[in-house]
Amino acid sequence: MSGYWFRLRDRVALVAALVAPFLVALVLVPFRTGLSATNEALILVVAVVAVAAMGSRAAGALAALSAAAWFDFFLTRPYQQFAISDRADVETAVLLLIVGLIVSQLAVRARRLQAVVVTDAAHLSSLQGTARLAEDGGSPEAVVEYVRQELVGLLGLRGCRFEYGTLIGHLPRLEHGGGLWLRRPGRITEYADWPDGETELRVVGGGHYYGRFLLDPRPGSPLPSEEARLVAVALAAQAGSALDTAGLSHQG
Repeated sequence: MSGYWFRLRDRVALVAALVAPFLVALVLVPFRTGLSATNEALILVVAVVAVAAMGSRAAGALAALSAAAWFDFFLTRPYQQFAISDRADVETAVLLLIVGLIVSQLAVRARRLQAVVVTDAAHLSSLQGTARLAEDGGSPEAVVEYVRQELVGLLGLRGCRFEYGTLIGHLPRLEHGGGLWLRRPGRITEYADWPDGETELRVVGGGHYYGRFLLDPRPGSPLPSEEARLVAVALAAQAGSALDTAGLSHQG
């Protein structure tokens, strides 16, 4: 669902990159004789920043180009033509394009940094929640269930179940380093995307194997970031620690 939202947002941003500067320039038409070209350009830069803040670098760059084009068409003489007769207006249009490109890239970078901070906070909250549940005396089953639910949201899964103490068949495995591998006698396969079917995430505590989470990704969903996969491994380790502390039966 999140991947679909990101794709939809980027498409909307590309449309806004074309439409928003056009509409702002159109609104400025009645005031073009009273406003200086510099002030008109600054107002258009605001539209570029607004588009860049919600979209990708491509949307920001397209908005800057659109703003420069509509500044030329609507706000400089000769009007309603893609031509500029005044040298000062030419310089303003060029500066509008350059400033728009720079500011749009800065806006995109700031938005991405904010997204990283929010994501890191969510990951930390997952780990803290598991640790707090164990410290408060929650049963190992409750810790396992909490981790199972966290894995669904963290990795964008369709479903997830925990299987105690069995190793049936050869399934792709989410490893400690965050990689996805399928290990068979004489053959090792690494995956760049979710493989078909379930992927196992083993739960080990105190050097003992207690079971595995079976991850069921949504069809066509991309592989989560390496950071998210490493957090998933850490959550499984917390579940293993809770099971080991409770002294439940184990294998190996």
